[in-house]
Amino acid sequence: MGASSEHWDRIYRERGPEGVSWHQADPARSVGLITAAAPDHDAAIVDVGGGSSRLVDRLLDLGYTNLTVVDLASLALEYARRRLGDAADRVTWVETDVTAYRLVHPVRVWHDRAVFHFLVDPDDRSRYLARAQEAVAPDGHLIVATFALDGPSMCSGLPIVRYDATSMTRAVAPWFEPVRFEEETHVTPGGAEQRFLYGDFVRTA
Repeated sequence: MGASSEHWDRIYRERGPEGVSWHQADPARSVGLITAAAPDHDAAIVDVGGGSSRLVDRLLDLGYTNLTVVDLASLALEYARRRLGDAADRVTWVETDVTAYRLVHPVRVWHDRAVFHFLVDPDDRSRYLARAQEAVAPDGHLIVATFALDGPSMCSGLPIVRYDATSMTRAVAPWFEPVRFEEETHVTPGGAEQRFLYGDFVRTA
């Protein structure tokens, strides 16, 4: 699945939680998509590959009460827990490879801004989508952000798969159908611009 936990822990150790290229001080686009998909604050939401992302902070601030963050990197999760302090106790933290993780309860939203484009092996993608298909409740949402076709071809020394709306839709079919797509130019902490594509999909019957 892209790389080992040791690889990601090393990246976080070398760069710190605010120095990694994917860091966002304000994950506004993800928040907007999630709140539209899950207006009820008791809705179950999982952020896969969430690491040290500030998305969980924003969702807690908005009053969401059923949040899970899954990541392979123990150090990334530790950074997030330290940042949140006592509020970290209101979040379920899971250190694992998401392609092998089965959620106990169905979720309203499966959010991913970190994992899917690293799945260059079709078998890894199939395992990932099997987990998502099991986890997302009927009419629930899969929200995935990947590098766009004009985005980087590598990240953190690893190859990635770039997507447009057509290829992303094809990749998650037949379990999910598209609702909307949004583009974003992410500026890394080092000042580089990276093009992302966000896809919001609803679980099919």
